[in-house]
Amino acid sequence: MTDPTSLPPAGFDPSRFSLPVFEPGWVWLAGAGPGDPGLLTLHVLNGLAQADVIVFDALVDQRILDQAKPGAIIDYAGKRGGKPSPKQRDISLKLVEYANAGKRVLRLKGGDPFVFGRGGEEALTLVEAGVPFRVIPGVSAGIGGLAYAGIPATHRDTNQAVTFLTGHDQTGLTPSAIDWDAIAKGSPVIVMYMAMKHLRQIADKLMAGGRRSDEPVAIVGNATLADQIVLETTLGTAARDCEASPLQPPAIVCVGEVVRLRAGLDWLGALGGRVLTADPLGRRGTSDSA
Repeated sequence: MTDPTSLPPAGFDPSRFSLPVFEPGWVWLAGAGPGDPGLLTLHVLNGLAQADVIVFDALVDQRILDQAKPGAIIDYAGKRGGKPSPKQRDISLKLVEYANAGKRVLRLKGGDPFVFGRGGEEALTLVEAGVPFRVIPGVSAGIGGLAYAGIPATHRDTNQAVTFLTGHDQTGLTPSAIDWDAIAKGSPVIVMYMAMKHLRQIADKLMAGGRRSDEPVAIVGNATLADQIVLETTLGTAARDCEASPLQPPAIVCVGEVVRLRAGLDWLGALGGRVLTADPLGRRGTSDSA
């Protein structure tokens, strides 16, 4: 993983890249990526170098917060399932309060703020309050986390579409608004956020919709971090295998034939001695000509 000493120093100079000036009274809604500090964007580093206040989520690495300018207020606003957490409305109003006090506010979220990150809700509150804002995309765990596991979200030999979905809704239950039959039939690859708690019910719904019980599944915990863990299983046994493993949420669940590509693309495993195969799907000769 990324050596923390390789991060730019606190004196990072945004002028070298013509990056924007962080004006007082603004809020920047930023994605910190899935965990590895090396996946930060220059815009986030620029924000860290200028922000007066950093309101951060539970999954933001301490090494990232260490890049804040001296004297910046570091304010925790993490929400974790099953644990005491601040209300979303209170977090949004806190951003307004800091901005109205003339602070440069960096709202730092894990992954991407607009991918199951409630960034849209917070931005609309800022609009309502007349607070100017900027959105800084980040590497979403559903893409970056899978890449660190050696699993591409798309591959010509397996899928021309991918569906990203959340494993629970606002009530904390399996989303009832999702047409599980349509997902099962129409999406060759399904990438799920926050799905561990309801994995058994979700798997049952997908199999009821026609997915094979032996379809490959990968569950990636602590994605992109040094203690990342990847469980390879099948749809029919995923819930049981997950419960028997040391995996803890948050984790990304991937369903589909792309999981088989990990045998050839597990680049982190290769660093540890895993021998990769150049033809994990057994069909290399059919796709190289186009």
